[in-house]
Amino acid sequence: MTKRERVQRVLDGKRPDYTPTSFSLHFPKDREAALGTVETHRQFFLETDVDILKVMNEHQTPSVAGIRVPSDWQKVPTFSRTDSFIQEQAAVIKEICDTKREDAPVVATIHGTCASTIHAMRPEYSDYYEIRRVQAEHYRAHPTYFIDAVKRIVEAQSYMIEESVKAGADGIYFAVLGGERDIYTHDEFDAVVKAHDFELLALCRSLGVSVTLHLCKKGLDFEYFNGYEQYCDIVNWGVYENDLSLEQGQRRFVGKTLMGGLANRSGVLVDGSDAELEAEIHSIIRAMEGVPFILGADCTLPSDISYARIRTAVDAARSVVW
Repeated sequence: MTKRERVQRVLDGKRPDYTPTSFSLHFPKDREAALGTVETHRQFFLETDVDILKVMNEHQTPSVAGIRVPSDWQKVPTFSRTDSFIQEQAAVIKEICDTKREDAPVVATIHGTCASTIHAMRPEYSDYYEIRRVQAEHYRAHPTYFIDAVKRIVEAQSYMIEESVKAGADGIYFAVLGGERDIYTHDEFDAVVKAHDFELLALCRSLGVSVTLHLCKKGLDFEYFNGYEQYCDIVNWGVYENDLSLEQGQRRFVGKTLMGGLANRSGVLVDGSDAELEAEIHSIIRAMEGVPFILGADCTLPSDISYARIRTAVDAARSVVW
């Protein structure tokens, strides 16, 4: 069974030969500089042997200097499909897809509405939660300035999705932020984030690719994400930093493939012995028997984790044969 066939069987709700895996990390800058983005991905895929080739996306919405008051959101430009941050990411995906490799799905990372607006405010702000609070204040003070900028940013992400699929991506890994219960109210989240995320997710659906929904950060109110499930095939969230276990996720995301199981920055994957990691993975997989499941982590792994360590996790998943 090829990697593509294995993943597709899970998405179809059928039992694969073994549980597929998906792990990713933000590559260290020195490694990117030494090898180039495409070659860095190739090395990661080769050495870890993961089943899903997730292409990272460091080509973010360009930062806009001086966003300090609500009216500063007018500085956010209208973006073009030909802008370098979109075309350079598409080129990375195309080269990876064009490379001869074991048949495996290639998934393109797309930053959702909240993440993309955050990128526009960096590097002037560095703290995620500070940015989130400032955005909420700006929206409440002058919704029009903020929402108009959001629309321009979301349009750029729609180009990113279209160009990624045109480049050969089989799926979209869609990162949703903004669902912390202590920043936006439900109504604010619906207006600022959800409505625009739905626009992007509907576009993914219209292009006929699979969608992995990644619900990022801690302290999430999962009620904020009601309705997202209609647009996705796979759901991944921070099991270890939120109050929603994999078992509870089965009931919330009925009929969807779940991805995760391991903490990403602590716990057995980062700190345990090989034997402890293998035992934990076997336990997770057996607990998820009968549930469409892909072994992964809550989010990206530490940039300095060894590829051999990830390969140990991949091999442990493959040693559970149904």
